[in-house]
Parts: sequence; C-alpha cells; structure tokens
Amino acid sequence: MDNWSRGGANNLSHVDDDQHWVNWHSDYDDPLSYISRRLRSVQRRLAGTLDVAPGGPIRLISMCAGQGRDVIGVLEEHQRALDVRALLVELDVQLAEDARQRARRAGLRNVEVHVGDASVTSAYQNAVPADILLACGIFGNISDADIHATIARLPTLLARNATVIWTRHRRDPDLTPRIREWFHDFGFEEVAFDTEEGALFSVGSHRLISEPQTFDPNQKLFTFFGDGAAANQ
Repeated sequence: MDNWSRGGANNLSHVDDDQHWVNWHSDYDDPLSYISRRLRSVQRRLAGTLDVAPGGPIRLISMCAGQGRDVIGVLEEHQRALDVRALLVELDVQLAEDARQRARRAGLRNVEVHVGDASVTSAYQNAVPADILLACGIFGNISDADIHATIARLPTLLARNATVIWTRHRRDPDLTPRIREWFHDFGFEEVAFDTEEGALFSVGSHRLISEPQTFDPNQKLFTFFGDGAAANQ
C-alpha cells in the first residue's frame, strides 16, 4: 500500500481512487471475523456508556469513523438515541457516504458524517466538548509517539467526565499496557479493558477525571500510515 495518511486532508483525491479501505470493510460482513468481534465489543462498551450517561444532550465524536457501524449500530436500537448528537469524521468519500446511508436508513437525523481530516483538531470544532469519543482503528495504524501525543490532547476535545473508547491490537511487542498508563498520566481513569480469547484485539474505555483543557483547532494529532491488517489478527 502507498505511504499516505488516511487522516490527511491533502490526500483526499488519492483516497477517492484507492479502494483499500472500502474493501477492508467487507470483512465486517463475516460475523466470525476478528473485526466483527472487535466491533461487537466496541458496541457493548458504547451502549454501556450511554446506559449510565446523565440525562440531557450527549455529544459524541467518532474519529476515522469508516462506515459508522459502531455508532450507528448502537444508536439505532438505544433508548438514548434522540439525546445523542454525533459527529463521524472520515476521510474516504465512499465510506463516509456508506455511513450517511446507514444513518438515514436507521432514522438517525442527529448523526452528521463529515468528510475530512480526522488527524487535526479543527475537524471537531463544532462538536466539542464531547461526552463520548471513539478512537477505534487508529492506534494500530499510527506511531507510538503519535498515540502518546493524541492521548495527551484528547482532554482538549472532551467535556468533564467524558469517556474515550479505543482499540489496539496486542501483537508483540504489546503496547496496550503503556497506552493504558498514558491515559492515566493524562488524567483518565480506566473503566474497562476488554480482550477476547483467541484474538489479539483489545478495546479500552477510559473516563476523564481531570479538568478538560481549552480546545485548540490547530493541533495535529497523528499521521495515519497503517493498512488495517493488525485488526484482522
């Protein structure tokens, strides 16, 4: 695969011509695939987060949202769906359109799908501070330094007591223990860390317990260089 950043706005035309990520999503059609199993784990955590959310509006952000299967799959059945205003940011035009169609079929008028650069904070300017943020399918496709930098800046996107749900493979060398420490270092407490026997994916959930930080729309979070292969192991 060419070395391009899935999060980079300067690569929009290239992504339109590259079917890699569209084809990659076809594995979700197999309910036994690892990414389908990871998806169900993310959905359980998202549903559980909504179950205990305080009354009133809920702002949700999904970074590199793909077809939005995690968010839309939960909201179409959840009793708090009408309270949620969701922003799904996805660079690939076809995947974003797939997400819009899914939201439309589910009758979710409060789900906005934005084609844009998920790697810069300006993409989220109209959706902060978020009560729930999904960073799924990202940490396995960016550098360790960018994971650290992204976690450090998440409090600028979040409301008080917000929850972050994230994923990462556990292939050697397993970085997930350090990722969990980094969340702690930047003011989060761990809600859950889910794995599954026979698979190398993991799903983390962390709550912001420190004070949120001032939003800065000009921050670069990460450079996306992976091809998603780690999610299938």
